[in-house]
Amino acid sequence: MDRSKTDTGSAQKTAPGFERRSGADGGLTLILSGDWTLRGLARDTGSLVRELRPFVRDERVHWDLRSISALDSVGALVLWRACDGQRPAHVDLRDEHAPLFRRWSERPPEGDQLPVRHQSLSDRMTKAGRSGASHVTDLLALTGQVTLDTLTLVRRPWQFPLKDLSATVYQAGVKALGITALVGFLIGIVLSYLSSLQLRSFGAEVFIVNILGLAIIRELGPLLAAILVAGRSGSAMAAQLGMMRLTEELDALTVMGIPHSIRLVLPKLVALAIALPLLVLWTDVMALIGGMLSAKAALGISLNRFVEMLPTVVPIANLWIGLAKSVVFGLLIGMIACHFGLRIKPNTESLGLETTNAVVTSITLVILADAIFAIVFRGIGVAS
Repeated sequence: MDRSKTDTGSAQKTAPGFERRSGADGGLTLILSGDWTLRGLARDTGSLVRELRPFVRDERVHWDLRSISALDSVGALVLWRACDGQRPAHVDLRDEHAPLFRRWSERPPEGDQLPVRHQSLSDRMTKAGRSGASHVTDLLALTGQVTLDTLTLVRRPWQFPLKDLSATVYQAGVKALGITALVGFLIGIVLSYLSSLQLRSFGAEVFIVNILGLAIIRELGPLLAAILVAGRSGSAMAAQLGMMRLTEELDALTVMGIPHSIRLVLPKLVALAIALPLLVLWTDVMALIGGMLSAKAALGISLNRFVEMLPTVVPIANLWIGLAKSVVFGLLIGMIACHFGLRIKPNTESLGLETTNAVVTSITLVILADAIFAIVFRGIGVAS
């Protein structure tokens, strides 16, 4: 049955409908009228679509949409689905309604929105190689820029952004004291307890001081602090640069002639190179305290004896090696975080992806650098 507006009430006057009108030449014209909006189509959209669909396949039918009083994107979608996703051959509509239909006509089919392309192994290797080369090139360029900026600030030290440096030291160092203390204390307890089980079976309980001192001061302290800083501060730095990209603050700095490396990168690198060695000392102390308490409970070694033996069995060179590693770790974390942060594109998906890449890459490089340090300095700081 045809749907047309009647005069029985205001609701019916605005109800969506259509009427068929035959022309003198025998052609058929569908005149759509009423309120084709979300509210107007709320009741019987399905039956309306079913009544319109038989006219779609007839190319001789003329569609007249100029009598539609109101049209929104929902009404345009209903008409588009009624026409089986294609524009009728003969259609008249208002100029202000044309963009609503153009939106759905330019939309690709649902099956073609996410095409699946199976790449061969060589294609994937080529893509990975290009991505790796791009990362290496950008990282080398950033390193060179930071080096030039450092030389510039050495000649003009009054231009160094001290406020940014202070803020980063506070965020990456002071605020990380709690988590590093907790993790270091627990690691010291676990390492001391597990070592005591083996040493007791050989009657070598006194060597617990050697194991804890060398393992914590030389290896675990710097490594734990660097991993925590990479996950906590490295991700924050990358996300901060990414948000500056999203809010176009980086573009504003470029317009004002302020280099990104001086204002954003260099203060972070210097701050981590300062804060991480201090965090390593803090983590070492807390881990040794946890180890001492566990050794006293498991092996009966007093705290005084532990403190007296520690300097004699663990050479001071191990402390310097640990602090030197922490400086390198801080520079690595800061450089990787800034590198991935500056590569973030102005969209939220890239923000999350590059922030994750920054954390994973930082931790991986920290462990790799720690292995290199262990090989290079294997003969230093080990008591004979």
